[in-house]
Amino acid sequence: MKVDGGIGVSGGLSGVSGSAREQEQQGYDGLWVPETNHDPFIALALMAEATGRVDLGTSIVVAFARNPMSLAYSANDIQLLSEGRFILGLGSQIRPHITKRFSMEWSRPAARMREMVLAMQAIWRSWNEREPLRFRGEFYRHTLMTPFFDPGPNPHGPPRIALAGVGEKMTQVAGEVADVFLCHGFTTERYLREVTIPALSEGAARAGRTLSDIEISGPSFIVTGTDADEMARAAEATRRQIAFYGSTPAYRGVLELHGWGDLQPELNRLSKQGAWKEMGDLITEEMLHTFAVVAPPEEVAAELHRRFGDIVDRISFYAPYESDPARWRDIFDQIKAA
Repeated sequence: MKVDGGIGVSGGLSGVSGSAREQEQQGYDGLWVPETNHDPFIALALMAEATGRVDLGTSIVVAFARNPMSLAYSANDIQLLSEGRFILGLGSQIRPHITKRFSMEWSRPAARMREMVLAMQAIWRSWNEREPLRFRGEFYRHTLMTPFFDPGPNPHGPPRIALAGVGEKMTQVAGEVADVFLCHGFTTERYLREVTIPALSEGAARAGRTLSDIEISGPSFIVTGTDADEMARAAEATRRQIAFYGSTPAYRGVLELHGWGDLQPELNRLSKQGAWKEMGDLITEEMLHTFAVVAPPEEVAAELHRRFGDIVDRISFYAPYESDPARWRDIFDQIKAA
């Protein structure tokens, strides 16, 4: 099982290079950058220059805020800078962000995502294999590529593509067209086994592939601490994060699988009031232990292997609270040693 780290950019870009270099030296297999309040491609350019071994990826970049051509150029440049280590992780986001924050069109996200990936692949083939660009789809049309705008073949080939998904339709698309599937943090072991894996397999079969052709990346909520106070603080912060995700209508299916579907509209109602604490209070102890590994540091690695060792290829830690960085290095070492 590969262990991935992450680079936070919410505080700015000044520390990105140093953080990436340090995590590579610690032995992490991949480093992922989210798209929050900074452009992730700028951070990745800095990380590519600062590292030489780890995979570098976006987890995620908002696909529908862009078009296939703009994504193809950015991804190609990072693939070149990183000498073939880039994974373009795409996510759909939710409709309000696409239409109200980015002022872009929203429709049939799974079908649109599939076509976006196919369009990018056609663009990359036009650069790398000199294939004429003749992509005509329902959502995107790319038929013009003159020498002046053609960057030419990338010596490292096109980047790998990762898709994030929760619902079955988007997961099937990932099985069909992606190299890596990014499980959402709001995923339980049961949902992964009973919904995600079958959907990935179905999508892969459509394209004449198998599940073995797709890496599965699984960020997992971790609640840990060395004493009762630390554990309580970690649990409270994680409950709030679980509640935040649970308020999203698109993620209701995860709750429904466990018989908690009726909680989703209540969380959604409270989220519109900004009642974040009250939302967290609705996450029971059973729910917390279902979504998160809750254990002292020395037991986290074993529990991650028990839950996901046979189905997840890459794992990362989702801990929405302040904690000692040395603790995560110890857990990392334990996972690698198992």
